[in-house]
Amino acid sequence: MVGINTFAVEEWMDTYETTAKHNLAETCSASISLNDLLALSPKDNLIDFSQKQVYGAIRGTEALRTNIANLYSPSSESQDGPVSAEGVLVTNGAIQANFLALYTNVGPGDHVICQYPTYQQLYSVPESFGAEVSLWRSEEVHGWGMDLQKLKDLVKSNTKMIILNNPQNPTGAVLRREELQGVVDIAREHGIMIHSDEVYRPLFHSLDAEQDVPPSILEFGYQNIVATGSMSKAFSLAGIRLGWIASPNSNIIEACATTRHYTLISVGQIDDSVATHALSRPCVDNLLRRNVQLARENLAALDAFIGEFSWAVKWTRPKAGTTAFLKFVNREGNAIDDVEFCKRLQEKTGAMLVPGSRCFGGDVDFRGYVRMGYVPENEVMVDGLNALKNFMADEYEDLPLAC
Repeated sequence: MVGINTFAVEEWMDTYETTAKHNLAETCSASISLNDLLALSPKDNLIDFSQKQVYGAIRGTEALRTNIANLYSPSSESQDGPVSAEGVLVTNGAIQANFLALYTNVGPGDHVICQYPTYQQLYSVPESFGAEVSLWRSEEVHGWGMDLQKLKDLVKSNTKMIILNNPQNPTGAVLRREELQGVVDIAREHGIMIHSDEVYRPLFHSLDAEQDVPPSILEFGYQNIVATGSMSKAFSLAGIRLGWIASPNSNIIEACATTRHYTLISVGQIDDSVATHALSRPCVDNLLRRNVQLARENLAALDAFIGEFSWAVKWTRPKAGTTAFLKFVNREGNAIDDVEFCKRLQEKTGAMLVPGSRCFGGDVDFRGYVRMGYVPENEVMVDGLNALKNFMADEYEDLPLAC
């Protein structure tokens, strides 16, 4: 059996999510119903009830793969993007997309460089396949920005892949165009593959006025590349469990398809149909507009909370996505025990957060940090923050410090 580390964040979610009264740990944009989806588009229906429920299109219907490819077009009016429908492979969520692409392209003797902090799958899975993994670390003192010189210094003769997460979970930071170009230049120089998890793209809600929307990694004309995406985070449809692998390189797509045959014949026809509708225009534009507005509204509420408890909470305001990484300290500025904080908070108030040291740093890094998902329904956000305020007033200063 292949050895793999416990998936800490998913284990935490599995343990605590079903009993949470105020789920501030959810990383998906506020979920929508099929009725909500119909209201976002003039189409009369989502599902053909006369359709026989066979396996369906193995790689995903051409209509769905075309709509996914169009997400990477330069503008909503253009359908001439860096990938076509043939460059898209539909999967059972982005978590399978990442697993398949990593399984296909990484093995024993390879060296992998992974952006950090990030979703644990992106470094634990290649490590389980026998690859050596180096973490390309960012620090909050630099706004979670990435240092390209550090990346260059990590490259080895056997470096097979650079793994990115843009926008980044848990910090909400983004790699800008010039930084992405630098990563591509380094990869091209050494013949390294780039794997970019872009599940929070294109939920850019808080960019600086002069900052352009960061492009997908697919838009740089580099062939040795994979991007993964999903209907869960930016598109509010986690329940249909649908994601994808995209690449301009047909050899990569075919290799991933070969691997995929062993794990998935096809996604469900109903899921395919719902995703096709959601990613068609104008539906997808209306859906993203709704989620950007919700993110901004909820961030304003979170801003107010942090202002009220500025002595206890430090953060770098996220630029995109749905997650924020907050550091909780005592009045002397020392990090509190984030695991105990999350446990007591949920026990006392029902408000759920995710501890950073347990779920993103292997109990070593990110002591005092918690991840918050801030794009649920506004009522959930407000009620959860009120519960957190009450805890801060009554219980917080009795918490132990991080060891």
